[in-house]
This record gives sequence, C-alpha cells and structure tokens, in this order.
Amino acid sequence: MKINELLEIIKWRNSCRSYDASKEISDEAINNCIIAANNAPSACNKQPWRFVIVKDPQIRKGLYEHGLLPGLPMKWIQDAPVIAVLCAKSDAIVHWFTPIFSKIPYYLVDSGIAGEHFVLAAAAQGIGTCWIGWINGKGIRRVLGIPRGIQPIAMFTMGYPLEKRNPAPKLDQAEIAFYDKWGKQK
Repeated sequence: MKINELLEIIKWRNSCRSYDASKEISDEAINNCIIAANNAPSACNKQPWRFVIVKDPQIRKGLYEHGLLPGLPMKWIQDAPVIAVLCAKSDAIVHWFTPIFSKIPYYLVDSGIAGEHFVLAAAAQGIGTCWIGWINGKGIRRVLGIPRGIQPIAMFTMGYPLEKRNPAPKLDQAEIAFYDKWGKQK
C-alpha cells in the first residue's frame, strides 16, 4: 500500500450513523478487522484488547437498551447490522502498577490503537463505523456475559453506509504539530 492510499482511507473514515440494514457484513470482512486490530503494538506486548462481535439482533437490542449511558439518544444504533464491543484485559504490573508512576493508563492507550486499526480496516473495505464511548460498562458486561478482569471500553457500530459523507473539517497542522519545542513551527 502506498502512503497516499492509506491517507485517503484515514481522511474518509468518519462516524457513520446511517446504515443499510439489508446488507450483511461478511465474516471475512470482520475477520480482516480483527487481524488488523491484533497487529497493533502494545506496552510490553501485553495485547490487552478483546473484541465481542455481535450480529444477533436480540443481543444488539440488549446492547442498545442496557449498554449506553443515559442522555444521548442514539436510535441509529439499532440499524447497524453488527456491533463490535472493544474490551481490555488488564495486567497487574503493566496496566496498574506502572501507571502509578507514569500516570498513563497503558491498557487504554493500547486498546485505542487496536480499536483504530479495527475501524480503519473496516473503512478500507467500504464498511462504515461509529466509535461509541458513551457506554454503560456494567450493562454491556451483563448483556454479553463478560467476566471480571475484562473491561468494556467502547462499542463500534458497523454497516455499509447509506450515504457517503465528506470528511469533517480538521485543525490546521500548525495547531497540532510543533518541532523541537512546544509552539515552534518549521
């Protein structure tokens, strides 16, 4: 893959909130997303990410009813033919002990990298996704039977988009990138 192809996928990947419910996502396409996620780097190679792929309509309904925090109606979730739940399995030393000193929750960083690999792989296959962080972890845990020691951290709705949206406006690079010192431009 050339860098320009990758940058185009990244540029056009956006939060999809309208899905063609009649089009199924193949197991092969989902597996490609899992392969991409599983190739993410992680602190001490602990690979904390875990995914639960939900196709069953009743379980998806349970996630909609019990897996979201109140206050933000997201009815469009019900039209997504697949919901992928991103979870993290934490390691006592890497994920709990070292953050005492660094103040960085590595399991969330690592899982975020894997999650982004997942949604980019979906985008490369023409599949729309929406990363949902407004979740009720306890509700998700109950609906999916997730054991202790595994923390739900996000849900991704997945489906073929009904419409193609233009990329969202982005900050100018001068606002996000500095060279040698904070605030210094090239």
